[in-house]
Amino acid sequence: MIGYVTVGTNDLARAARFYDAVAAEMGVGRMMEFDGFIAWGAAGGATGIAATKPFDGNPASVGNGVMVAIEAKDQAHVDRIHAAALANGGTDEGAPGPRGDQGFYAGYFRDPDGNKLNAFIMG
Repeated sequence: MIGYVTVGTNDLARAARFYDAVAAEMGVGRMMEFDGFIAWGAAGGATGIAATKPFDGNPASVGNGVMVAIEAKDQAHVDRIHAAALANGGTDEGAPGPRGDQGFYAGYFRDPDGNKLNAFIMG
């Protein structure tokens, strides 16, 4: 199983503000922080997310087709996560709403470095 997902950043302080807000909406905070690496989640809990400057020293870049999906509690929670992301430097990639006809509800956004995420709920 996946323990955590890491996204690259070129500005850790900016990424920290963004992910602090999104994590707070998820009911968690920072669970690990050292040497330019911050992870959010709950130790022993669900999958977490981390941000770091690339180890190789090259600039962080976005993977085309790569996305981190954050499971929400309900549709209103999807809406709040999406709003928190946009209020903290994120950009909209698709307003919250139903997708398809299988009860999937999601809102898509990018973090300040361009990494794509979504908050979702399965109906």
